[in-house]
Amino acid sequence: MKIRRVVVNKRKAQFEVVTTAGRVLPLPFSELRPRLRPGDSVVEAHPDQEIGREGFTFTRASGAEDTIHVDTVLAYNRDPRFMSELALHQLTCKALDRIEKARLSRREIARRLGTSAAQLYRLLDPTNYAKSIDQMICLLYVLGCEVSIAVKPRKRAA
Repeated sequence: MKIRRVVVNKRKAQFEVVTTAGRVLPLPFSELRPRLRPGDSVVEAHPDQEIGREGFTFTRASGAEDTIHVDTVLAYNRDPRFMSELALHQLTCKALDRIEKARLSRREIARRLGTSAAQLYRLLDPTNYAKSIDQMICLLYVLGCEVSIAVKPRKRAA
């Protein structure tokens, strides 16, 4: 997701990130790391061209600059698509950990899944979001994992 512009709203003490899709996503200054010190403030923010407008750079009154990736904004706002991709990424990381410990060759894993070795490698690619959670659950079962899905209320409302 790319950023169109960033508004510094000092009254609300937050950035208002406007995406190219037209969504306005807030990010409070309290989420900044390191935090703003007393007497320091944000003076300017703009989409960062160097990272392809997938984040923004802001300048503090002290002169220090920092960059925030759009994923930080999406995670704070609990964007549904981002959270789904995050869950898929976590399943992929678990599968990669388990495949290291498995006594099965990758060819055998692919055979048990009923798929090709090339498809197995696509499933194991953490940057591939075209795969489904269903495929990852099947892979984890082949790797000897018990997968359960827990649905619970969020700790912080969006």
